[in-house]
This record gives sequence, structure tokens and C-alpha cells, in this order.
Amino acid sequence: MNLATPISAKSAAGVTTGHTVCPHDCPSACALEVDLTAEGRIGRVRGANANTYTAGVICAKVARYAERLYHPDRLLTPKRRKGVKGEGAWQEISWEAALDEIAEAFVKAEAASGAEAIWPYFYAGTMGQVQRDSIERLRHAKRYSGFFGSICTNMAWTGYVMGTGALRGPDPREMAKSDCVVIWGTNPVATQVNVMTHAVKARKERGAKIVVVDIYDSPTMKQADIKVILKPGTDAALACAIMHIAFRDGYADRAYMATFADDPAGLEAHLKTKTPEWASAITGLSVEEIETFARLVGTTKKTFFRLGYGFTRQRNGTVAMHAALSIATVLGSWQYEGGGAFHNNGEIFKLDKRELMGTAYMDPDVRMLDQSQIGRVLTGDAVALRQRGPVTALLIQNTNPMNIAPEQRLVRQGFARDDLFVAVHEQFMTDTAEMADIVLPATMFVEHDDLYRAGGQNHILLGPKLVEPPETVRTNLFVIEELAKRLGVDHYPGFGLSEREHIDRMLTPNGLPGYDQLSVDKWIDCQPAFEDAHYLNGFGYADGKFRFRPDWENGPSPNKTPASIGALGPHAELPTFPDQVDVIELADEEHPFRLATSPARNFLNSTFAETKTSRDKEGRPEVMIHPEDAAALAIEDGAVVRIGNRRGDLRIHAKVTPGARRGVLIAEGLWPNKAHLDGEGINVLTGADPVAPYGGAAVHDNRVWLKKDEA
Repeated sequence: MNLATPISAKSAAGVTTGHTVCPHDCPSACALEVDLTAEGRIGRVRGANANTYTAGVICAKVARYAERLYHPDRLLTPKRRKGVKGEGAWQEISWEAALDEIAEAFVKAEAASGAEAIWPYFYAGTMGQVQRDSIERLRHAKRYSGFFGSICTNMAWTGYVMGTGALRGPDPREMAKSDCVVIWGTNPVATQVNVMTHAVKARKERGAKIVVVDIYDSPTMKQADIKVILKPGTDAALACAIMHIAFRDGYADRAYMATFADDPAGLEAHLKTKTPEWASAITGLSVEEIETFARLVGTTKKTFFRLGYGFTRQRNGTVAMHAALSIATVLGSWQYEGGGAFHNNGEIFKLDKRELMGTAYMDPDVRMLDQSQIGRVLTGDAVALRQRGPVTALLIQNTNPMNIAPEQRLVRQGFARDDLFVAVHEQFMTDTAEMADIVLPATMFVEHDDLYRAGGQNHILLGPKLVEPPETVRTNLFVIEELAKRLGVDHYPGFGLSEREHIDRMLTPNGLPGYDQLSVDKWIDCQPAFEDAHYLNGFGYADGKFRFRPDWENGPSPNKTPASIGALGPHAELPTFPDQVDVIELADEEHPFRLATSPARNFLNSTFAETKTSRDKEGRPEVMIHPEDAAALAIEDGAVVRIGNRRGDLRIHAKVTPGARRGVLIAEGLWPNKAHLDGEGINVLTGADPVAPYGGAAVHDNRVWLKKDEA
């Protein structure tokens, strides 16, 4: 029984069903059915059977959403800081007073240092288009500093689009029609359960094999027919060896490549030395493991490569995505239903967001600041600030940088500045909210209208308001509208519209049904025709050819750095053809371990860490260590260890398990900083140097030392 759900023991009389969408930062965007009581509360949450991707299955943490909605620690009133930042002393104030103080602080910051001193900072705490992206309209209207949202997707999207020329792929439901599903660099049992729904269906109905490629024995790995557990940052080497074998043993589809690829002969020549023996020395896999994997995909025409985000969160992650993607082109897998390579369908939805985001009055001369480098920005790093003035005011919605951003000690140092004003609009008192000057209480997804698109599937989905929020809680849109009034820009196009009006204006210009029709239909299937999804009419470049030889410095990306920034990171070192490039943090004598900060099953980034059930299921912050490594350091299971690198160090409990590789440490889940032994989270150890060529945070790419704590 979920103790936070008051209707769980009552009769079903008077219970109706509401239809909505999971709002969280996950490619699935699951279609939901929610029990609604006569008292106006939610009860059970389940996946919608009628949605052909969700197929009635959702993750357990969302199924128990009532625990989060009715949590006793939910923020319910605006608050003003009393005393020192982070001390935890607050005074309740009215909404009018809170919004007035924020506006006054922004006006003061602009008068002192110009409009770029204010930085609206947001991300994917909600994937709802209106509640997430309206902050951009205010930013453009006021010419505040721009937000370059790099932290999560840039490496993966760039690597994929460098090959295909477009961010789309085969219908993800085709996994169920595949004869081999390769789940590469993602842990969908924990993070995207619908992938497993369709992959397991293929195994049950077609006898399909499931291959999982990852860096540890994850929950998804336990579902695999073939486990491929390689060293972090070596995915490109594995991909090259597979393609080498494909050319060597006749699996390569030369006729297909002659029509659809830019330089198959050059690739084949390049791969001559990329033997299984070469890859074995790099990846830690045996030659037999590599040969077995290559033989399976090479002899199985209907192989579906489901390429995730996790393996791209390395400093060579963009190259790794492109290399893994290239296998499908060498094999000609794109030609078959149930074959090809899928990562994200971001380009298929055709929403008109110009008015929502205020792009008509965007000024390209306004600087863009990198989300991942907030610590450097707030501590005055000249490069991070684009050689311009300091940031002295922040408006934060939908994200928790004090917990999730890399270089956490720099982030904390920046937030602690006396001259920095911070307003945070949140649902709980997060690590970031605790450092704010003003905290505003935010609605949750069943308490407002919004529109969602599903990068990991193929639907636009409506998330209508199902229940009334607490009287003192407000939507993101409300905050943006009220600040626009106080800052004198509410007359700009796009302001003054309701959520439903914004939804209509995103949909109808491109011939899609508006809010009223979508409230009946619930979702729109936007999947392109088979020939377009599989690139049988040509890839997204003008010549229709897949790029084995991408232009790393000038090629396409859905989130390309502005011209004023240009290519980032060691882009000159990126290879001409798919290859292993060791721009990663390789282990050395001082730092003999590689650390990855992988997702936890019961958290989603820093969300759900506030709910008791999720915390109880996860236990406590731990680092996974292989038994032989633990024995060499005299570390016992459950012991406190110290882990560190040049960025910092922290204490954490050891979890000794054969699920970790030797030399590799895994810390699952973004626990609140205060849940850690010394009040600092795992991102003390992660770096914010940008991944080549267009940025991103390599949060799984950290060399560290480890020792038994002697305190």
C-alpha cells in the first residue's frame, strides 16, 4: 500500500480515468492513465495500453507518483532567504512580494553590468514544451545571457547526425520485429523500460537475440543473451573491429554502401588494422567475444541497433556514437523492417515554437553560456564567460545544478557569492533551492496543461491539467508572464497567452490538430514512412549519402555551438574515419581507476530522490568495486572508502560486486548532496571541459584514485 495515496483503501466508486504524459527527462514520454477520485486527487498511475509504444508499461517510480505529488515536504509557499546562503533559514512571503523582489534584482543587475549579467538557467525537469521553454521568450525579450543546453544530449545527437544528416530513425516499435536487438550504452531496465518491452517481445515471438553493450553488469545486462562488458570509453574500438570483421568475412553489404555511403572503400582500407586482437587490447574484451558479436549481427539482416546516451558521455563520446552507428550502414541493416540504428526521433515532430520561445526577437550577438560550465561561469572564468562581464543574477527552472552539474565544488563556490542573486522555481527544497535568495513553489505535471514530444518514440502527446494544484503553487508559465509584466516586455509577441493557446500555436501552423482535438485523440503518431525512416530515399545530406567521413568542425548537429563559439574541445584530434581516439581520462599510476556516474533505477537525475520509497529501494550512496580490486586494497563490502582526483575527493560506502569490471568504479544515482557522508555529491569528481566538437559533459569519464578511509 502506498501510504501517500489516500484513496488506496477506498472503494473505486467515483474514480475516473485521466489521460496524460510522464513529464520527466526520459526518451519514452510514456502515455499515462491516472485514477482521479471524486475528491480531486490522483491515485494509481499506469501506462496507457492504447499507446503502441508505451504499451501499458511504465517504470515503478512514476507508477507511484502520488507519493511525490502529496509529499509532506513539497514546497507550498514562496520563501525569502534569512541569513547566510545555504543555512536553511527562510521567511514565507507573498507571491507579489517574491516576484517584485526578483524583478527588482534583475533591474539592478542590468543597470550595473548590462542585460547579460542575468542568466535564465533551465533544463529538462519537465519535458513539457510550454512550461520548459517559455523562459527563452523572456530571455530573448530582455537580451539576457543565452543558455547553451549541452549537458545531456550533445555528444549523442552530434555523433548520430554527423553520420545520417538527420535526427530520426527506424520506428522504435520495430524492435519487436527484429531478429537481433543490440542495446548499446544504455540501461533501459532502469531508465527507459519501453525499450525492453519491444525487445523482449521480439525474443518471445521471433526468437530474437538481445545483445547488451555496457561497462558493467547492469540490470539490463541481466536480460541479455550476449553480454558485452567493455572498458569505459572504448566503444569506438569495438565498433571498428565489428566492421573490420564484416569486411573480412563478407557480411558487409557492398552494393548498399555503393549507393548510400560516401567512402566505403576508404573505410575498408582504414579498418584493415582494426582487428579483433587490436580491439581486445583496448576494450578488455576477448577476441572470441568480439568475433561472436560480429558474427551474430553480420549474419542477422534484421538487426536493430538501439543506441543510447550513456556511452557518449565520454570525451570521445561523439566519435563513439558515430562509430557504432556506422555498423548498420556497413551491414546494410537499414534496408529491413526491424533493422537499422535508432537513437532519437527529434526532428520528426514539426512543432512551431517560434512564438513560444520568442525567436523573432533573438539577438545573435548576445553571448551563449554553457550549461555544463555553470561552476566556471559563476566563479569568473573568462573563457566560460566569453570574455564578457560576470553573471550576477540567475532565474532557475526545471533543473538542479548544485547537484547535477559537474565540478560541484566550483558550482558551490559560485552560488555562495554574496553578490549573486538567485531565484529558484521548484517543487522541493533541492540542493539548488537551498542556495537561493527567493524560492517559488512550482506545479507538477497533472496540475497544468502542456504538450510533449517523445524523442525515444514517435508521438506528440497532450498532458492536460487533471487536478487543481495547491492554492499557493504556480506554473512556470505564470512566473514568466508575471516577470515579463514587471520587466516591461509583456507586450512582445507570445506573452499573454495561456498554455492551451500556446499548444494550438505550436500545432496548427503545420496542419496538426489543435488542443481540443488532441484532448480527444490524446496523441499524434508522427512516425515517417518506412522509406524515410530507414533513409531508403537517401540520408539527410544533399547527396543522400551516409558519412563515414564526417566534417567534425563544420558538420551538422541539432544543437550546434553558435558561430561566435565555434568548435570546442580537442576537435582537431577527431579521426577522419571511425576510430578509437584516446582523448578520454585514461587511468594512470596516480589514478588507477575509471569512474562512471550511472543512473539509478529509482531516481531520474535528481528527481524522486526526495521520495521515501525510491530512497529505501536505492539504500544509500555507494560505489561499486570489483572484488579483486577491493581485496588488493583491503576494502570490505560496506566499508567507507575515499575516492578522488584533481577536482576533489569524497567519502562513500563501498559495494563490492563482480558486476563491476576490474579497474572500473560505478556510482549509481544522483543522491542529494546532503545524503553523502560529507555533504558533497559524486559530481565533485566530474569535469566540465567540453567534449569535441560541439560540447557536452563527460560525466562518465573520470580517472580517480581509491583508498580505504582511515578516519
